[in-house]
Amino acid sequence: MWEGYVDYRYKPAFRGRHGGMRAALFVLVVEVLENLAFLANASNLVLYFSKHMNLSPSKSAIDVTNFMGTAFLLALVGGFLSDAFFTSYYIYVMSAGIEFLGLIMLTFQARSPYLKPASCDISKTAKCEEVHGGKAAMLFIGLYLVAIGVGVIKGSLPALGAEQFDESTPKGRKERSTFFNYFVFCLSCGGLIAVTFVIWIEDNIGWQWGLGISTISIVLSIIILLAGSSFYRCKIPKGSPLTTMAKVLLAAALNVSTTKSQKNCVMTNLTQNPYPLIPAYVEEHEMKTDGPETSTLSKNLNCLNRAAENKPAYKSLECSVQEVEDVKIMLQLLPIFACSIILNCCLAQLSTFSIQQATTMNTNLGSFAVPPGSLPIFPIVFMMIMAPLYDHIIIPYSRKWTKSETGISHLQRVGIGLFFSIIAMAIAGLVEVKRKKVVKTHGLSNGSLPISFLWIAFQYLFLGSADLFVLAGLMEFAFTEAPVRMRSLATSFSWVSLAMGYYLSGIIVSLVNRITGSGRHHHSWLSGKTLNQYHLDRFYWLLCAFSILNFVNYLFWANRYKYKSISANI
Repeated sequence: MWEGYVDYRYKPAFRGRHGGMRAALFVLVVEVLENLAFLANASNLVLYFSKHMNLSPSKSAIDVTNFMGTAFLLALVGGFLSDAFFTSYYIYVMSAGIEFLGLIMLTFQARSPYLKPASCDISKTAKCEEVHGGKAAMLFIGLYLVAIGVGVIKGSLPALGAEQFDESTPKGRKERSTFFNYFVFCLSCGGLIAVTFVIWIEDNIGWQWGLGISTISIVLSIIILLAGSSFYRCKIPKGSPLTTMAKVLLAAALNVSTTKSQKNCVMTNLTQNPYPLIPAYVEEHEMKTDGPETSTLSKNLNCLNRAAENKPAYKSLECSVQEVEDVKIMLQLLPIFACSIILNCCLAQLSTFSIQQATTMNTNLGSFAVPPGSLPIFPIVFMMIMAPLYDHIIIPYSRKWTKSETGISHLQRVGIGLFFSIIAMAIAGLVEVKRKKVVKTHGLSNGSLPISFLWIAFQYLFLGSADLFVLAGLMEFAFTEAPVRMRSLATSFSWVSLAMGYYLSGIIVSLVNRITGSGRHHHSWLSGKTLNQYHLDRFYWLLCAFSILNFVNYLFWANRYKYKSISANI
């Protein structure tokens, strides 16, 4: 019997009958369909807003980043609910149902001309009527129902898959690492279908057909998840992790410190690691995350120790040693996740300005016209190639070289991804400089330029690589390092940082326009009727500078992080 786990009926789960790679395969197939339903719309949404809802390029970009940011931020809700009240299995079924309702609304609106503003080319006239009133309400209600469903799914589905493996054995831990690599692979598979087949249908046949495919896809994902019900093992929800964190922090603030060592709150275990980004291994018994509860307080973040050591100011604030230690671990994870926000801000450009760049360029490959919304195919294909290559070639060789179970550590993997983001934004700036030279040479203010859209593929490849290394690395890092009671919540941090990146992108766009447009003779970098009037290259250089500073900040935190768990030598 699996201690601490149940099946989908909340009955005890048994070894051999529940869990394992067989159960995880259902989760992987579900991820293909779920991400297909999401990306089929998200990657092309900026053009839907501008061409069918008559919004300006900058407003379309901001609305898309707000939608994406909200969707990923709500992953926190999915992780919270999975840890606190329901198993990840039931969370998926409920959230997929909500996404289905949103897609139905959007499909009906796309199908009916009476539910959209009059067709108009915003690049040629300033009199286009933007979507407003009831039409706008229907658009955004449907859109944010989708965001709720997507967000909660993102926060629960990776944890459901990772829960299927026995982490008490080296084989189980290796299989779990493989799962996270193939989770990103399946995410990319769904994205590949979305940005090729579905987007071609949206651009050439109609958005109602593309949204209809997304609706069918999410329904199929529910059916497949239910088909694997008898194989899953699910972690028993053990109460609200957010309540525990709030209780410990409040108790530590209110309880009076009695020892000199508790006067300062210092991460004493975050000492300089002589081997940057290599796990600082601890005693073997600390690896047993499902073992007995911790009975002694650690010295790191010692100001929180008062929450358990001293008499509580109020009885409701009484904290156990285990609760205090769990909160300490979660707080130490936060700086690592925060360092991925700038990368995700750069990724936001893949679904906004980069798509709009492609609409001004020659998108023909021979006699076939590639839809601009299909540009994400470049990072997606690269991620699909790299994920199995990483799992079957890079990791086995690195394990032999480092003599550790993980091979390349989680933080090393994230660091590689952040470095790739610097290269990507530098390339993006150079490509935009080249594109603007063509605009100047040919004197075109609008229309297709004699420059291939394949130039943009270079920035997509590096940002796709960055996303692969960072996303898979952070999810596995969070699930491995977080307390068992808080793993779903910790895994959702990967998506929350993505949300923060999308929100930050919108804020930066607004601030850049406000700052660069101040003064009588100044023209905002990101304003104008067409993208050719923008100074997008300067915006990309700015993001490149932010990425460099962010990478330096990441090295500071990663070099000082001490791993909670160990990997057995091979």
